[in-house]
Amino acid sequence: MASTTHKLDRIAISVKSHMLLRQLLKENPMLEEIMRNARNETEALIGVRNWVLEAIKKNQAAYDFYKKEAHGRDAFEKLTWNDFAAIRILDYIDNAGREFDDLNLRGEKAISNPVQLIWLAVTYGTGGAKPYFFKDMLMLFRQFTGEYERNTPTREKVEAWMDRWCSGLDPRIVKLREENRERILKIIIDKIDKGEIKDSKFFFPDELSQEQKYLKALDWWNDRLFHLRFAVRSPDLLNELLDNSLDPDTMKVLYEAESKGIPFFVNPYYLSLLHVRVPYFAVGADLAIRHYVVYSQQLVNEYGNIVAWEKEDKVKPGEPNAAGWYLPNDHNIHRRYPEVAILIPDTMGRACGGLCASCQRMYDFQRGNLNFNLDKLKPGQSWDEKLVELLDYFEKDAQLRDILITGGDALMSSDKSLEKVLEKVYQMAENKIAANKQKPDGERYAQIVRVRLGTRLPVYLPQRITPELVRILGDFKKKASKTGIRQFFIQTHFESPMEVTPEAREAIKLLNSAGWTVTNQLVFTAAASRRGHSAKLRKVLNEIGVINYYTFSVKGYMENNFNFATNERAVQEQMEEKVIGKIPEKYYSTIKDFPNNADSIIKEMSELMKESGLPFLGTDRNVLNLPGVGKSLTFRTIGITRYGRRILEFELDHTRNHSPAMKEMDKVIIIESKSISEYLRQLEDIGEDTSDYESIWGYSIGETEQRIPIYEYPDYDYEITDKFTNLDLRG
Repeated sequence: MASTTHKLDRIAISVKSHMLLRQLLKENPMLEEIMRNARNETEALIGVRNWVLEAIKKNQAAYDFYKKEAHGRDAFEKLTWNDFAAIRILDYIDNAGREFDDLNLRGEKAISNPVQLIWLAVTYGTGGAKPYFFKDMLMLFRQFTGEYERNTPTREKVEAWMDRWCSGLDPRIVKLREENRERILKIIIDKIDKGEIKDSKFFFPDELSQEQKYLKALDWWNDRLFHLRFAVRSPDLLNELLDNSLDPDTMKVLYEAESKGIPFFVNPYYLSLLHVRVPYFAVGADLAIRHYVVYSQQLVNEYGNIVAWEKEDKVKPGEPNAAGWYLPNDHNIHRRYPEVAILIPDTMGRACGGLCASCQRMYDFQRGNLNFNLDKLKPGQSWDEKLVELLDYFEKDAQLRDILITGGDALMSSDKSLEKVLEKVYQMAENKIAANKQKPDGERYAQIVRVRLGTRLPVYLPQRITPELVRILGDFKKKASKTGIRQFFIQTHFESPMEVTPEAREAIKLLNSAGWTVTNQLVFTAAASRRGHSAKLRKVLNEIGVINYYTFSVKGYMENNFNFATNERAVQEQMEEKVIGKIPEKYYSTIKDFPNNADSIIKEMSELMKESGLPFLGTDRNVLNLPGVGKSLTFRTIGITRYGRRILEFELDHTRNHSPAMKEMDKVIIIESKSISEYLRQLEDIGEDTSDYESIWGYSIGETEQRIPIYEYPDYDYEITDKFTNLDLRG
């Protein structure tokens, strides 16, 4: 490895890199003096360190934060813009020469030593650092010296950005989707007429006219099974249903994806949300949706080599996972935290209503654990027995109080299968209560207080939300409430305000009527990260009765490079846009009661926004779902590659409980898959004015937000045990 690094150090820098370096030195005479006088990289490091230390020691709060003697949100908010830069420079020096496994490059070694790269460039014109690296250095030292300041946008500016984005409730957008629906249905009718599609449920009697066939197909549109049966599974059909609007380069990528074995599954309803006739008033408005349907070249290149992002998803029989938990098997239960575990049924709930291009479980699609062979996913005879065994794990665990049923997608299960799972959950909760009665106070186990269903179907296929499903959910809530279960959540995933359609609004209304609170987890893709986009989504969701829960940075490695928005942008969005929806603490008691009144949540949220003057309720937290560690946005930028990709060191989210086995876990290193320059260039390519994002360069430190009380677990009326079960404490 040393010889490889030595070779890279001897590579000449480009003309553009030279120009940026010259600008860097011109603006920073002290830096140039240090570099010119240093006889080697060590002297360069010492010189820069002494210069920056002298400056940061003038602010004790910043110096304490750098030395890690001050922690938390309060300490973070005391830092000035210049402090961010000083801390980053010192962290770069403290970590100079460290090697990291770069899983974006299939495990190649990445070495961070930016001061050395500057010194090599000044002294020899070598080091191989790219223009992206020098641009980042130029902005860093401008920030340190005060040349580059942060201009925080006003509320009026943020609202102007929000106004750029249409929602799917806009009558003009509704009209366009109706045109799309008509085109799609006519193509399907034609294929049925030609015998290209045959189905025992969806067919036309011979005597029907074309108009009658269309009216019948319109009825089918309201049937979820129609959309699953006629889901697009090939690039050619995708293009045909989009009126052959995909360009040749896109089709080439999709053909490669098909040959690589990447599944296609886009149902007609969701496909109707994509623009074919692009409206002048909503250019680019559907990109956050489109980028979920159309695969990227990076995903195609990496498929077959994707590694599991979640360390705790790698389970060997009889061994604890990365968080220390023993699990019944390697694919039905996932667990990271003491209080909650995920249940993935062996039913159609292991599938989805569509495949998102940046799916966090693409690794499982790659190895065949997840798929769209819907007939093969119907529960077998052994599932009933297996389900009892799986729920016995919850029943016998000392700390579990929250069960998240997901997949795949929980609502892809049939009504019968879902009702059976919920009935077994109810019985398990009852059994846990009965067992607790035999235990003294202080030794009792945590009882189940929260049940969640993870589903994207209110977005992907709102036709799934039927009166029968609402009955099942409502009946379960009434019965389970008597056992002490007090919170009932549907966790869904709206990616764009353009996904909030009249059909989706009705689906949310039905779920709320069953007494279930609907929360949203947004994946912060490049298209979704455009200024004002996430803020507009929060507002539109609040208006239809959805509470915002998480804004997740895209996870994964190079396979998700195209959709990746840097973590610096996530901090910027939190600090500059979501902040206009920050809820004063005096309203916490009000919002904490929202889940108890799901059927009137629209009215309650509207009244709170009116009283508080907020445009939306910023109840979500911006985080990255880290391998092993969990959800966090607590990080410091400790390195940068010669390609300008930043290296972040993340810590646990200290606002929540973790497995005791995590206390000794090393901090998690994330090498971002693209540089700030590359991210900004991508935004420019999709029509953004990158001057609106100028402050992104300076966000090199993150601190996880406090959880809003709405997501806290209800208190018990007894003292639970402090012991753990199903846990390996040897670590």
